[in-house]
This record gives sequence, structure tokens and C-alpha cells, in this order.
Amino acid sequence: MKRSWETLSQLSGGVYAKTDFEKAAYRLVTEQVLYSADRHARSAYHLIETYLADFAAALEPLGIRLERNAHYRYVVALPTHGEGTPVTLEETLLILVLRQRYDEAMRQGQIEDQGEVLVELPELQEAYQALIGRPMPEVGTLRLLVRALKRWSVCRLLEREGDDPQPFRIMVRPAIVEIVGAQWLQRLDQHNRDDDDVDDLAAGAEAAAAEDDDDVSA
Repeated sequence: MKRSWETLSQLSGGVYAKTDFEKAAYRLVTEQVLYSADRHARSAYHLIETYLADFAAALEPLGIRLERNAHYRYVVALPTHGEGTPVTLEETLLILVLRQRYDEAMRQGQIEDQGEVLVELPELQEAYQALIGRPMPEVGTLRLLVRALKRWSVCRLLEREGDDPQPFRIMVRPAIVEIVGAQWLQRLDQHNRDDDDVDDLAAGAEAAAAEDDDDVSA
């Protein structure tokens, strides 16, 4: 049975106030993922980690379940129902390609310390052609798409440093494994029904995603 935030505050001996629990719950719902590695999210993550069962019980009536990755230290709020913010075809394709690149890096053992994967633009360009048979979006459009995907906390931009010819790189974050699942293929299928021109794109992305899910779960 869920304990109230007031009760948890008292049990903490005054270390946490009622508002600390409220703010942490709100952040988790709005940001969907909280990483211990992120300085601005560290306090909220540690609070949720300590009282995980209580936060899970509080969010369950909202149709949200919690998952915690103890190895890379992040917590994810996953909606039970797939409906949510409308997603464009371009956003859907990019996030599916990034998921495939993440899974490939896992197979190759190319994971950074915090469970992240660095994706170079030439690599991404090749993946677009191989997986969905279309060119990667132009740099300006791609930058906007990556920023849009930040709402799911699955990737971030790394701006150019020094003489790097690439304008930026993309760091894919580990929660993409939990966030990008079957519901994203359903979104792609919806685009498929709305636009006959994406039939082949959907087939290629679904086949790649299915193969990657089998490899990751093996």
C-alpha cells in the first residue's frame, strides 16, 4: 500500500521534505528518464531509488510503471498505454535507427562508461541507407530532430570540438532500450497506413528492430 509523501518525509527523519517527493515524481513523469550521471537529476534519482516501491505505487494509478537499471543507474517512467504526444515520421525513423545503432554497439562491446553509445554522422548516414533505404536528413534538420528526441531522454548532441569536420555527434543514452519498443513500431505502422509511400521504410525498420530485439534478449 502506498505511503503518503508526508509519511515518507517523517520516516526520513527530516532529510527529505514532502515537496521533495512531489518534485521528484513530477520530474520523473515529465522527463520520463532520470539518470544518476546527470548532475541536475542526481538528487531526484537518489530519492526515487531509495523509495522506489513508493513512487511505483504512486504512479501506478496514472497508468505509469517504473523500471530501474541498477547497472547504469537510471529510472524510467513507462506509460502502460501507447498513446501519447504525436510523433512525426522523421522522428520515428531516427529513433528506430538510433536504437539499432545502440544494439549494434552492445554486440560489439562499444559502450561508454555510463552505458552511452557515440554515433558518428557518417555511420548514421550509412545506417539510414541500409535500414530504411533513404538518405539521412540534412544536418540542420537532423539537429532539430535530435533536440526533439530529447523529450524521451534517449539521446543528446555533442557539438563539434576543435578541427572535427562533423558539426556534431550524437550520444545515444541507455534508456533507449526501455523507451523504444513495440509501440514505436506501431507508430511507424500508423504512418504506413497514413502514407503508402512509407511501406518499404516500415518493412525495413521493423525487420531491423525485430532482429535487434532478438539479439539483445538472447
